[in-house]
Amino acid sequence: MSSAKRTGGGAPAPHVADSHDLIRVHGARENNLKDVSIEIPKRRLTVFTGVSGSGKSSLVFNTIAAESQRLINETYSAFVQGFMPTLARPEVDVLEGLTTAIIVDQQRMGADPRSTVGTATDVNAMLRILFSRLGEPHIGPPSAYSFNTASVRASGAITVERGNKKAVKATYERTGGMCTRCEGRGSVSDIDLTQLYDDSKSLAEGAFTIPGWKSDSQWTVQVYAQSGFVDPDKPIREYTEKQLRDFLYGEPVKVKVNGVNLTYEGLIPKIQKSFLSKDKEAMQPHIRAFVERAVTFTVCPECDGTRLSEGARSSKIGKISIADACAMEIRDLADWVRDLDEPSVAPLLGALRDALDSFVEIGLGYLSLDRPAGTLSGGEAQRVKMIRHLGSSLTDTTYVFDEPTIGLHPHDIQRMNDLLLRLRDKGNTVLVVEHKPEAIAIADHVVDLGPGAGTAGGTVCFEGTVEELRAGDTVTGRHLDDRAALKDSVRASTGALEIRGATTHNLQDVDVDVPLGVLCVVTGVAGSGKSSLIHGSVPAGADVVSVDQSPIKGSRRSNPATYTGLLEPIRKAFAKANGVKPALFSANSEGACPTCNGAGVIYTDLAMMAGVAAPCEDCEGKRFQPAVLEYRFGGRDISEVLAMSVAQAEEFFGSGEARTPAAHKILERLADVGLGYLTLGQPLTTLSGGERQRLKLATHMGDKGGVYVLDEPTTGLHLADVEQLLGLLDRLVDAGKSVIVIEHHQAVMAHADWIIDLGPGAGHDGGRVVFEGTPAALVADRSTLTGEHLAAYVGA
Repeated sequence: MSSAKRTGGGAPAPHVADSHDLIRVHGARENNLKDVSIEIPKRRLTVFTGVSGSGKSSLVFNTIAAESQRLINETYSAFVQGFMPTLARPEVDVLEGLTTAIIVDQQRMGADPRSTVGTATDVNAMLRILFSRLGEPHIGPPSAYSFNTASVRASGAITVERGNKKAVKATYERTGGMCTRCEGRGSVSDIDLTQLYDDSKSLAEGAFTIPGWKSDSQWTVQVYAQSGFVDPDKPIREYTEKQLRDFLYGEPVKVKVNGVNLTYEGLIPKIQKSFLSKDKEAMQPHIRAFVERAVTFTVCPECDGTRLSEGARSSKIGKISIADACAMEIRDLADWVRDLDEPSVAPLLGALRDALDSFVEIGLGYLSLDRPAGTLSGGEAQRVKMIRHLGSSLTDTTYVFDEPTIGLHPHDIQRMNDLLLRLRDKGNTVLVVEHKPEAIAIADHVVDLGPGAGTAGGTVCFEGTVEELRAGDTVTGRHLDDRAALKDSVRASTGALEIRGATTHNLQDVDVDVPLGVLCVVTGVAGSGKSSLIHGSVPAGADVVSVDQSPIKGSRRSNPATYTGLLEPIRKAFAKANGVKPALFSANSEGACPTCNGAGVIYTDLAMMAGVAAPCEDCEGKRFQPAVLEYRFGGRDISEVLAMSVAQAEEFFGSGEARTPAAHKILERLADVGLGYLTLGQPLTTLSGGERQRLKLATHMGDKGGVYVLDEPTTGLHLADVEQLLGLLDRLVDAGKSVIVIEHHQAVMAHADWIIDLGPGAGHDGGRVVFEGTPAALVADRSTLTGEHLAAYVGA
């Protein structure tokens, strides 16, 4: 029976189906959530706020979105589920009213050298079809225009096992568009021989300049000297052509050196195996410096960096090849596609126009399709992922965004807000994790988590409208209208870093002096050339410490103690106090519980079902052997120390019998960046994006450099935490460091000693310095977009 009957001729009663207008969460306990119960209105824009680490992502991504995805995956057959990622049910009692969740997060796009903006968004696929239909001369199917597809030709006999077996002659041919020289990468690596040896010397005179190869008695050097292929007393430049070929590219052969059988192989393959096949990040600093010197990446001379074969480059529509189309800025490409009038491919042109217009609309018109996907910032990657959803006809869907305003200039935030509101107005539920006041202001409903971070957070402090939040007594409510004031006086520079003729990416022959000894902020709209100027022009030498937005590496076995190097002095202190080996106090080494191998949990793989992680019964989740836990230092065993928060450990290792200066220094840096609430043994996989970047910053603060380059350090920071970050930047400058910050946050701009503003627009409309001076001068001038927004921010 429907409940929509008329009662006494009045208005119809609401239909029972219309009563499901809330997402109900009861008893959520993921990560640090403390039995959270909450009701979220559907078809509204709800913003989740709170200090970094308060539990926003745990509630939105790890509970609501994760359960929605898991339930959808369960509708597929067991066979299909076997190919999909397995998801465990979140720690929550009840979840009702869920709709299909589409997650648009900040995960960087794959850094595979063959992945570009075009391939990641399927625009390249449409362009390939377009050129295969309209390109002149016609060279083949869409694969002939793909730089990821190699041409293949084969012929031979195949045996068909059907009825009577018989051999059939078959030929196979596939035309691909891959450049054969660079294999679709656009660049070729070359080894600089001058970095390997001094050709004016002989091997006996110590010609090798490779780290660790200088000693005559070294076995590797002796293999070359006594191989018989070359004369050890002749300078390398005097080798014959055959001797040089054997020396550089010789195949592996057995040779006798001092009566011992050893393998001789050419220098180039030897270097590739010894150095180039290893992770550069894991190398010792002097080895890494050698590899960076010796290996050069140059634009492929055959395809000129386009990645495409000559055939693919020769086929054109009008005067434009697919390589030209991919190299254009997307807004220019959109205009070119709009001018094409071909009824035979009208549906394809319509879809391509819509996709390219979405790029422009979302503020990414300055990108080109051949831009490597791994070079996009977190904010750019998130907006690229948004593109496929903008034109979607789906309604009653839940869209989940993770700080969509990251990497956006204040000028661009309004455009992003309009997009979020448009998704909502189509009848969708939009959930946004956000810190920026401009983005919080458009919310229909606000959920504030806290009151603190880590164990001090995980509860709902406030639910309601933005106006009610302003009047409420929560950390977010109190700081929502915070405005950093311009400084009364700014520091004077102690020197300058001269950049001359910078042309990286869209920079237009930029000359600028970056002041040293001060807090210098580089601003400009997204795509104006900020990162190109600083990362491309400031030499990454021994004196420069660069903290960018690349994700930190680490598995569930990694934690703040292992990542920062803190565990090393702690293990040594335990070992010295107990007279045993330091390796016993590592859960990844000799001290590990044999049952769970130091993981603390036992993972059971259940094929297409979600795997189960159960605490190890033998070590009770402590990760160490019982014998190791007998050893104490300062009255605590190693598992108790790893369970401490940074603040507790700082006190523990700062004084008394547990005093360990080396550990205390690292803990002080972690506290300085606002991570005092993290536990030392917390897996890195459970940290939020803001926490990971601050962990990276704390690690680099111990480096010896005099110039710090920070790329948007306010990423993932709550309004209340920005103040602490400004204090940290001041302390670095007061300690004699030079700090260069690429930033959009007006509080950081206002706090700067010097501002370099790039623009005036993005892509080919940017790449110029439009202002240099103090923040006060920028506000007074108001000649740039940044100046206008900063003036409005400080109320000038």
